[in-house]
Amino acid sequence: MKIASLKNDLKYHVDRPSVQLLLETENTKEIRIVMKKGQLMKEHMTPFPIVIEIFKGNIDFGVDGQVKNLKKGDIIALKGHVAHDLKSNKDSIIRLSLSKQDDVARVEGIVE
Repeated sequence: MKIASLKNDLKYHVDRPSVQLLLETENTKEIRIVMKKGQLMKEHMTPFPIVIEIFKGNIDFGVDGQVKNLKKGDIIALKGHVAHDLKSNKDSIIRLSLSKQDDVARVEGIVE
């Protein structure tokens, strides 16, 4: 059994989103992304499918030339190799489920 918390030990960075690996399962890596209002994750893509849950806050999620406003409780699934970007409209906590084959360092590189 593994236990992690999306709301404990939050670390907001002033100049960029914060990325933290919460736990790994046999199939996924569960990541917490913490964004202050106005922070961006530039356009990027992942080699594997992802699932994003908005645990707290509100973001604009850009994909395929459209912007979807996602709020607390919303979940979105995306295939691999699809360009997307995020902008936080409020202080936000995002849960990102990555394939076990993906690399957390890749996500960290997007926010630096």
